[in-house]
Amino acid sequence: MCWGPFDCNLYSLPEEEKAKLTGLQASLEEAIAALRADHDYLTAGGVFPERLIEQLIEREQKASSAISRIPHPMEFAMYYDI
Repeated sequence: MCWGPFDCNLYSLPEEEKAKLTGLQASLEEAIAALRADHDYLTAGGVFPERLIEQLIEREQKASSAISRIPHPMEFAMYYDI
């Protein structure tokens, strides 16, 4: 994963370095997985305690699960509209 933070001018990076750059996560599930996999930068220097990060991940996982059970408006239009 290479999406920041950056302390350099991204426009002046060599092409091989630019190829390593990726976009941000496209969904809440992807963001949760990324946070779970790499959050050392948040706990460095005691800025955020590990337990706080764990609680945030748990809360967002519950929210994501609840959201995923709600039909999308397009699903209503395609399958439930008579």
